[in-house]
Amino acid sequence: MLLGTGGGVRKALPELGEGPFFHINSDTIWIDGAKPNLARLADTFDPEAMDTLLLLAPMKGSIGYSGHGDFAMAPDGRLTRRGDRDTVEFVYSGAAILRPALFIDAPEGEFPLTDMFDRATKKGRLFGLPLDGLWMHVGTPAAVNKAEGAIKASVG
Repeated sequence: MLLGTGGGVRKALPELGEGPFFHINSDTIWIDGAKPNLARLADTFDPEAMDTLLLLAPMKGSIGYSGHGDFAMAPDGRLTRRGDRDTVEFVYSGAAILRPALFIDAPEGEFPLTDMFDRATKKGRLFGLPLDGLWMHVGTPAAVNKAEGAIKASVG
């Protein structure tokens, strides 16, 4: 049975332990800036204030993304979802730190992880951290080609 991202995480929770954990989508990569972004996420995550800390990429300059963005970020890092007709600065990069407590009373079976982001938003516990570097969404062959070019340029 397909569980969706949220249902898959919920099912895996007994194996993940009680502490916060990283969650990374398989169709996203990035070239880090001065400090690795996963280390930046870990350093920024505050389990007293946050259920979720998302790594966010700026829409401008990212590779393989052509939407209207996902989140607006307040000065303190709290996130709100983009409205239906809005365009916002940031897109979810596919990397996050999540607290298992976020999934208490989550449904069994299939559901999207974004349902848990909405849950955290309602509690004021969804935060974001801007990615330092170049984000690449590699969900299509054309995006893979562009990403490969960017990676080659970054090491050459």
